[in-house]
Amino acid sequence: MRSRMHGVCGIALALAAGSAAATDSSITLYGAADTFLQYLGNGGTHTFAMKSGGSTGSLFGLKGVEDLGGGLTAQFTVESGFNLNNGGLFADTSALFYRQSWVGLKDERYGTLTFGRQYNASFRVVYPTDPFKLDEVLSPFAAFVLTADRNTLSTQYDGGRLSNSVLYQTPRLYGVQGYAMYALSATVTQPVPATTGNALNLGVNYTGAGLYVGLAYMYQHPGTETIARLPGPLVLLGTEHFIAALAYRIGPVNLQANYSYQRANDPAPRTLAAVIGTAHSLSIAEVGATIQATAVDEIQLAALYRNVRGAHDNTPGFQIGADHWISKRTSFYVRAGYFKNNGTATTSWSGVSVTEPGTKQYSAALGMTHRF
Repeated sequence: MRSRMHGVCGIALALAAGSAAATDSSITLYGAADTFLQYLGNGGTHTFAMKSGGSTGSLFGLKGVEDLGGGLTAQFTVESGFNLNNGGLFADTSALFYRQSWVGLKDERYGTLTFGRQYNASFRVVYPTDPFKLDEVLSPFAAFVLTADRNTLSTQYDGGRLSNSVLYQTPRLYGVQGYAMYALSATVTQPVPATTGNALNLGVNYTGAGLYVGLAYMYQHPGTETIARLPGPLVLLGTEHFIAALAYRIGPVNLQANYSYQRANDPAPRTLAAVIGTAHSLSIAEVGATIQATAVDEIQLAALYRNVRGAHDNTPGFQIGADHWISKRTSFYVRAGYFKNNGTATTSWSGVSVTEPGTKQYSAALGMTHRF
């Protein structure tokens, strides 16, 4: 995932009556405003900055539902991300609804079928097992996935969302729910110009008696990306992704773990990917816990290890966090984390450029979130 689902609360602002057929429909405006102050130690460099989206992404969205009768509903969601600190669009300045943009049908008996840009099956499977909820800015799991690592530039990452996609979700039956997604080729301009191939993504999870178990598989067909410092376009190799996720709740403590492995196809001889060595596979392992310390206080703990196969490139790290709610909509949070890059590793939190390999990375953040 180089670019991760944040939990948000919405309130209904408008209810519209249906047509002569007396169908019910609703439109909901919802969102979150999140900003934080961050101290960052990046090798020998130390910075202090204001940023956005440290607990949940700053966003606004519209979602609608229309009851078509017989247990069938029509649904849509459009959701935009923005940077609260400066008012700019988040991540991809060419996409107004970068976070979500889809429409579909839900049947109580047969499941849900949706079309557009949406969270993929892998994201839905792993989300319950990351203590920091896959936040694109301060989740260490997201940082380990999104990091710009020279050894893995041709190994495709799972961005958490797929454009031009069709997603089918089964109804939950005896605690089991399945997902099947297929996405057509897409072109983006951020963070670098790139075209991705078609993608197949499958997932399944089970929830019951405090236990959560999830498995996912994705295959991304080859694509290309353009990086300014390279002599030509770089091939994005066909890449397989394997994900296992596990959580178990004991009273106020939710124990969490996940493991992901990204395996790239071998590059053709004498291609740029083969010559400069950008096609290594990698794995990410995470263990952690979410603790509901009081009715208004939550503590998060996570330890992770990123390992690039066939290269001296690995990063252990950890992060601790705490959220304190002062109302149903407003909370304050703190985060503190540490990464140790070994060998040629250049991992840091998302949006941070690491120019010197093998450096230590420190982060401390204090922020506020308001949901509406």
